[in-house]
Amino acid sequence: MIKNYFRLLRFLRGHLRLLWIAIVTMLVASLFEGFQLSLLVPMTDRIFNNKKIVIPNKLPEFITGIVQRLNDMDPQTLFWIFPVVVVAALIVKNLFVFCYQYLMSDVSQKVMRDIRYRLYEKIQDLSLDFFSEKRTGELISRITHDVNVVENAVSYGLTDLVRQSFVIVMFVCIAFSIYPKAAFIIFVVFPLIGIPMAKIGRRLHKISKGTQEKMADINSLLLETISGIRVVKAFCMEEYEKNRFRAQNHDYYKLKMKSIKRLIVIPPITEVFGAVCGVAVILWIGRIVVGGGLSFGVFILFFGSIMSIISPIKKLGNVNALIQQALAANDRIYDVLDAKVTVLEKSNAVTIPEMKECIRIENVDFQYDGGSGLVLKDINLEVRKGQIVAIVGPTGSGKTSLANLIPRFYDPTKGVVKMDGTNLKDATFLSLRGQIGIVTQETILFNDTVRANIVYGHRQATQEEIQMAAERAFAHQFIVKMPKGYDTVIGDRGFRLSGGEKQRIAIARAILKNPPILILDEATSQLDSESERFVQEALDKLMQGRTVVAIAHRLSTIKKADQIVVLEAGRLIGMGRHETLLKTCPLYEKLHTIQFQA
Repeated sequence: MIKNYFRLLRFLRGHLRLLWIAIVTMLVASLFEGFQLSLLVPMTDRIFNNKKIVIPNKLPEFITGIVQRLNDMDPQTLFWIFPVVVVAALIVKNLFVFCYQYLMSDVSQKVMRDIRYRLYEKIQDLSLDFFSEKRTGELISRITHDVNVVENAVSYGLTDLVRQSFVIVMFVCIAFSIYPKAAFIIFVVFPLIGIPMAKIGRRLHKISKGTQEKMADINSLLLETISGIRVVKAFCMEEYEKNRFRAQNHDYYKLKMKSIKRLIVIPPITEVFGAVCGVAVILWIGRIVVGGGLSFGVFILFFGSIMSIISPIKKLGNVNALIQQALAANDRIYDVLDAKVTVLEKSNAVTIPEMKECIRIENVDFQYDGGSGLVLKDINLEVRKGQIVAIVGPTGSGKTSLANLIPRFYDPTKGVVKMDGTNLKDATFLSLRGQIGIVTQETILFNDTVRANIVYGHRQATQEEIQMAAERAFAHQFIVKMPKGYDTVIGDRGFRLSGGEKQRIAIARAILKNPPILILDEATSQLDSESERFVQEALDKLMQGRTVVAIAHRLSTIKKADQIVVLEAGRLIGMGRHETLLKTCPLYEKLHTIQFQA
């Protein structure tokens, strides 16, 4: 628990100077709070009762001097000084209160800004295998909900932890300076409050972890159902999804109420302990006041000091609750920050030039991290410059996994992938992936303008270059008919576009990048006949003069490929041109027969 808390405090690095300034202003504000009570209460006793201030305990000389001066002054004079002192003390205290609250808020917001950026930066750096295990909604919840929980602990929690500790120490010192024997009650009664507080805190930690996980479930459900609303409506599943959300939402409500129940039980506990403490003080010290051994004003100061400890202890109980919730969120944040990046760029990686000869895959085995078996087994393949190489095979045979090794989305478990003799592990990501364009059957577009989606990764492109890319992709014709042409916002994931239109914008993006190597994951397999014709013509133009690796589902699209690679259960079982494979590869012949009979 302590180790986890220190990990949470690590986020304060870089803001320690500002934090210390805030703490100093907090200390000054607390001192003025103690000054108000320790000076003004005896002054009122001296003014309105005309009795000398009596303190049985020996005090430091400068405090004794102040008390002596107050006793020597005429009550009438003190009466006029009193309001000036009250107002001046109040103004100075609140000035410092404003300063520390503003500074602590600044610290907390900077910390939250840094955590969000660190999380997003790490998510961008993580390898693709991480995303196969984590839900998108869950990751969004880490950046939003979990960070907000930590914010409460840093802004309110840390502020109260420091300030209320100052206040407690100050009032304990005041109480001990007045009557040390009676002040020992602080060490007898108040530590007992810590027992239920600790139990409540431990329980809150567990509940908070469950609450944050449930919020991640809700975020995932929202993301899936809103982005997939067409499917939900197409299958008339609205009621089913409503019921799913209602159940998740109700589970979250129950966890929150468990948390709230434990939070609101803290004030009554401290109130009861405070009342016991107050009664004990009155019964004990009240007799001394009646006997004249202590002035009434000083008794009120002592009693007020003891009772003033109760409110800070209440707040520290709430601080403990906030910290326990934050520690649960901190675990989830560090789960991302500590995640291992499996595909790393070497510190001495080299910039490789544009491919001149070939890509060579040598003796490659591949297994997904945590997978139960090999996805690719002993693959040997050469893709020469300018060739169109098609990869075919049944579903799950490893086609996409093989293609993903070329841009180094994954590293082989065994073997090596080379470009012109250079191991891809020795190349910089920029020089490797800068040569590769990818068009997949699942088109990824952003909720931005048509122009922004086409120039993605090539933002310096001119309007002429953008339009030329769109024309070559057969996209210009429908773009100019849109309400704002190239400046039309296309909606989340291109919601306002048809499947064929989305694919053509994705192809325009690839054309603008002008990569020498192209990876196609059958971009026409999910389109209607008319859209397929346009997209296939756009792809034909895109492939001209490039090295192409095409994952093919429809064999009719790859008859003219220079080389067709046939995979079955991760093994390369056939390689050659279309006519050759029909004669030499039974699986290819079977796939061909099935498709053309259909």
